Formats: sequence, C-alpha cells, structure tokens
Amino acid sequence: MGKKKKKHTIDVQFITACISTSLVLLLLGTVAFFVLTANSLSVYVRENLELSALVHDGTTPAEVDRVVKRIEAQPYAKEVRFISKDEVLQQETALMGVDPTEFLGLNPYTASIEIRLKADYANGDSLAWIGERLRHEACISDISYPSDLVNNLNGNIRKISLVMLVLALALLLISFALINNTIKLTIYSQRFLLHTMKLVGAGWSFIRRPFMVRNFWIGIASGLLALAMMSGGAYALMHYEPRLVELMDVKAVALVAAGVMLFGVLITMICARVSINRFLRMKAGDLYYI
Repeated sequence: MGKKKKKHTIDVQFITACISTSLVLLLLGTVAFFVLTANSLSVYVRENLELSALVHDGTTPAEVDRVVKRIEAQPYAKEVRFISKDEVLQQETALMGVDPTEFLGLNPYTASIEIRLKADYANGDSLAWIGERLRHEACISDISYPSDLVNNLNGNIRKISLVMLVLALALLLISFALINNTIKLTIYSQRFLLHTMKLVGAGWSFIRRPFMVRNFWIGIASGLLALAMMSGGAYALMHYEPRLVELMDVKAVALVAAGVMLFGVLITMICARVSINRFLRMKAGDLYYI
C-alpha cells in the first residue's frame, strides 16, 4: 500500500487573529507616529516662516553684506538671504505675468533681507524683540513678520498635540479590548481541550505553553503586517508629496516600529494567558454555558 500523503490544512484561526490584530496595531501605530512627530511638524512649520527686513534704497552691497553677516551670527537665525530689487521684480513679474516697469517706468519694489528663524524663536515675544533689534540697523527701513499667524499656529499645534495624545490613550484602551476579544475567541473553541488536559493531570504551565507560543507568533506576524502596511502608506504619501521626507524623524520611526512589535507580542500573550487561566478555573459544567 502506498504511503498516504500528509495533508496541510490552512490555520484559518491563526490568519484571522493576525489580520484582526494587525489592523488594530496599524491604527495604534499610526496615531503614535503622529503624536511623536507632532514636535517635528511644529518645528518644520515654524522654521519655514520668514521675517522680512526691508532695506533702504541706495544701500551699498558692502553694507548689506555686513548686516547679513551680523544677523547670521545671532542665535535666532537659521537662514539669512538677501533679495535684491531686481530679484523681487522678476518674482512678481513671473507671478502676475506683467512687468510693472513697463507702465511705471521704474522698479517699485524694495530689496529685503529674509530671515528664517529657529523654532524656539518663532513666537510673538521673540519676534517683537528681534524686530526691535533689527530696526537699529541703519540700512533697514522696516520689519515685517506674521506675528498673528505665529501665535495662532503655536496655539493650534498645542491643541492638536493634546487631542492626538488623548486619542492615543483612548485607542490604547480600545485596542486592548479588541485584541483581547480576538484572542479569547481563538481559545474559546478549545476550552474543552484545556479541561481535558487538566483532567489527565497536566499542569497549568504545561497547558498554557503551546497557546502562549502560538500567540507569540501571532503577535510577531501581526506586528510585521502592521509595519508593512504603515510602510506602504508612508511610501505612497512621500511619493505624492516628497517634502514629507523632511518631517520623518528617524528616532520616531524606530520607536514606533519597536513599539508596534513589542505591543503586538505583549498584548497577545497577556490576553492569551488571562483567557486560558479563566477557562482553566471553570468547572466542566460551566464550559457549556459561556
């Protein structure tokens, strides 16, 4: 007689548990990533706001160069660049599609020194202090900065960060409940097997071991699947908007990846242990009524 071929069956419960758990980890990891990168986003936005110092007509290039170097040496300056009247004219002509000099007979624009500030100085009080110091420069005629925009931006970032933090904490509790129910259902179908093993004298640790190992691999597989989906989403976003790369904090990415994997393993094993112990404490008659 020929040898019977061993049939390989698909573990549907394992796959279902992995998919359910990975979806929860995906949502939790995404929110955690946004919470951790909120500071990077705040810094990025604030450091892209510019303070403009208008320069008097007739100021020599040497005088402008000296002022630019003095500003660059200040602790608040991230980037300083001089924009001449001709450069402003070219920019405005390209924007409007009309050259103002054709009907005015002169260049109506003013040269300026554009200053990008470090994030710590992008607030109303610091802008007022910096503007007051720059007005003492002889070649600067006026200062222009978006103080109202900066104040509103800082206030909105604080509110958004608080909302994201509360959402992350709420999601943490919800994810625990969802994953706990998923793991509990996978063990529920084998509650009679647990009771039978207990009747033949197997210790609780011996009974738990295969289930704990199984759920360890469920946590690993779910974490990897969640990270794969997060990576795919991040790649799609960066392909759509390449400048988002500037917001990617390597430490935040590594922390979220490690957190998703660790949380996936810990939560599945903890939920499995709690569920198994619950069924092991039950009497045979109670197993029929749950």
